[in-house]
Amino acid sequence: MSKATLRVQRYKVLLAGVFSQLLCIGIARFAYTPLLPVMQQQTWMGDADGGWLAALNYAGYMLGAVLAALIHSIYIKDTLYRIGLVLAVLTTVGMTLTDSFWLWAGLRFFAGLSSSAAMLLASGLILHWLMQHQQRGELGIHFAGLGLGIVLAAVAVEFMLSRALDWQTQWWIFGLLGAVLLIPAWRWLPRPVKPVAGARTELPAAIPPSRTFMRLMLPAYFCAGYGYVINATFIVTIVEREPLLAGMGNWTFAVVGLAAAPAVMLWDLIARRVGYLGALIIAMSIQVVGIVLPDITANLAVVMLSAVLYGGTFLGCVSLVLTMVGKLYPASPARIMGQMTLAYGAAQIFAPALTGVLAEASGHYTVGLWLAGGFVLLGAVLLAYLRQVDHTAQRLDAEAKALSVAR
Repeated sequence: MSKATLRVQRYKVLLAGVFSQLLCIGIARFAYTPLLPVMQQQTWMGDADGGWLAALNYAGYMLGAVLAALIHSIYIKDTLYRIGLVLAVLTTVGMTLTDSFWLWAGLRFFAGLSSSAAMLLASGLILHWLMQHQQRGELGIHFAGLGLGIVLAAVAVEFMLSRALDWQTQWWIFGLLGAVLLIPAWRWLPRPVKPVAGARTELPAAIPPSRTFMRLMLPAYFCAGYGYVINATFIVTIVEREPLLAGMGNWTFAVVGLAAAPAVMLWDLIARRVGYLGALIIAMSIQVVGIVLPDITANLAVVMLSAVLYGGTFLGCVSLVLTMVGKLYPASPARIMGQMTLAYGAAQIFAPALTGVLAEASGHYTVGLWLAGGFVLLGAVLLAYLRQVDHTAQRLDAEAKALSVAR
């Protein structure tokens, strides 16, 4: 393969990841957020129902993430990735065919399962291809697809609302758009091939984290997951219920996506200055402000600022943690990734259900937002303590800063 051909192939592989994110995250997972207030207006759905459906979606994602961490065969992962793409389209179209809570619940669960195909399986397959072809193992472009997926969902719903389309028609259009996105996501990511006989890729030995590191990191990541999921699920509904902000919910969600798109690369740069734990503490501290601002004021400029602060931090937190996992277990990160995913995912199941129940009981999302902000602040405090007392955390921060010196 010539250098020019390899360069084109590399871009197609990376774009396959972006298209998979647009389909499985932007449509199958996050189209629900801007469509939630529409469905509440046009169907029987209440706040508690909306929260439970979101919780089931995240439960599906968590199951998919755990399965992805436990499966070692790259060929099985490739097959599951392609099944996930098809599942994303089918579950999206399925939302139009019923208004039964239990059928919606099943569809949202399997939509969540499909989203792990883009977030985790695709990233592993892309890295595998890049390493086999001696390319830089960088996933910033791939993860930028998550932010672009949020933008796609928000702008599409806003456009369809301007045409007075009902909730079922909007789900149909998302299903058709998903079918189009499936084609490059499927075709541009090559099937994995067996490595050349005798070829070896030397990876550093694993350096298991200390017990203190895990005892503090897992609850801190749970707190991060709690904060992330509340705005990701309810931000459009929260904004739309403010009389002064009516009509701005989808645009607020689009700003979240625009801020998230470059977040991975930005937080990698920050980590080189202050270390992984230092960057995580900064990101979570900023995120607290972004979460609670919509409850403090209904000023449009401030709400948009909150969208930037939230969008620019939540994906950075995930990428920083995944990077640390790779540093601790470079050859086989599956076990610790599974533990981290369980902590983050448990919060994503618990938090939206609780928030929906609280909102229905009180008539507003104030308690839910402040609880989310409080959890994220607690996570930042745990990380600050971890950074002071644990040698694993200190070593990881030192390695991150060394990258800055080396470059």
